[in-house]
Amino acid sequence: MPNHTLISQCRKDFPILKREVNGYPLAYLDNAATTQKPKSVIDAITNFYENHNSNVSRGVYTLAEEATEIYESGRDAVANFIGAEDSGTIIFTSGTTESIKLVSSAWGQKNLKKGDRIILTEMEHHSNIVPWQLAAKSYGIELVYWPVTTEGRLDLALLEELLTNSVKLLAFTMVSNVLGCINPVEQITEIAHSHGVPVLVDSAQAVSRMSIKVSEWDCDFLAFSGHKVYGPTGIGVLYAKKERLEEMLPFQGGGGMIRHVEKQSSTWAVPPQKFEAGTPPVAQVPGLKAALEYLKQYGIKQIERHDNELTEHALNQLTEFPDLELYGPSEIQNRTGVVSFNLQNVHSHDVAQVLDESGIALRAGHHCTQVLHERLGVPATVRMSFGIYNDPSEIDRMFSALDQARAIFLH
Repeated sequence: MPNHTLISQCRKDFPILKREVNGYPLAYLDNAATTQKPKSVIDAITNFYENHNSNVSRGVYTLAEEATEIYESGRDAVANFIGAEDSGTIIFTSGTTESIKLVSSAWGQKNLKKGDRIILTEMEHHSNIVPWQLAAKSYGIELVYWPVTTEGRLDLALLEELLTNSVKLLAFTMVSNVLGCINPVEQITEIAHSHGVPVLVDSAQAVSRMSIKVSEWDCDFLAFSGHKVYGPTGIGVLYAKKERLEEMLPFQGGGGMIRHVEKQSSTWAVPPQKFEAGTPPVAQVPGLKAALEYLKQYGIKQIERHDNELTEHALNQLTEFPDLELYGPSEIQNRTGVVSFNLQNVHSHDVAQVLDESGIALRAGHHCTQVLHERLGVPATVRMSFGIYNDPSEIDRMFSALDQARAIFLH
């Protein structure tokens, strides 16, 4: 049985996929923006609110103890899922953006000074650019950009040239949310570490598609969002090595992150609580845990094969249309299920609107990567991105619907 047939059986687990849009079955091809939620995730959140709702680490009564146990078991589940050896290295945030901001602030205050440099890539999402721009203004540091090749990849030889003595951090995405290319995390980290430079990995686009192994990769920081991995919105994860956590100052002040408060000074709780001020995303944690358990029942390797099959099917279709321009690698090697293109002489927003009339949901715009789109020489692209519940027939529908766009705008 083809792998895509096996995984497409999971469609019944996602309530939203039963609906129609404009009289057509929903073909949801915008998984790079957010993934849909299986019933088990929805049920886990509902169950928490119906049966266990309380704040965590605040009380000794039954509900509070249950909520705390649920919360910490979620931390254990995340550590296991990404290959972290210690759940104490897992910090819950509101999403990838806050995770990266936490590093730029809590680690940056202690480790960055005027004249230092941080290396980013031209393919970064704004969430891995703007926090560093703010840090640059605060600390007087310089941002250096690792260029993207014409094939949409990173030249490792060039990285060696960029890693000067003034570089204090390398921050890069594991998977581009436009180009779909997979960057070799372990190899990049090894090169950076050979120059004494810590590494931050944005794995938001990778976490639902392939295995994450932070201990094997030896990366210093890794960030992702729950809603990218079939979990709820409003929760994210920052993994940080223990030695990095010890270097970090508090990110936010308030309840939950303190050991003792006096009138003029306070002392801090140990990590990860030190970085989780206020009421954390308590109900979202069981939702995220349920999402990770849902993926585990299929197996990340099988999910990766499914993603590759869909990507190959889409790339094969693209080559049949000379008026479609693909961005990123044209071969399946080191590539994943994020495929961006343009219909020549037609704006991406117009294409997406016509596709929506056929019940096809995909993204058009700069995808929070304006630096990359400037490098590509286009203001926007059309992007389809695949999830566990997609099948080749939905991709075929998308290409068929493009004929309507051609008929409207090119004739």
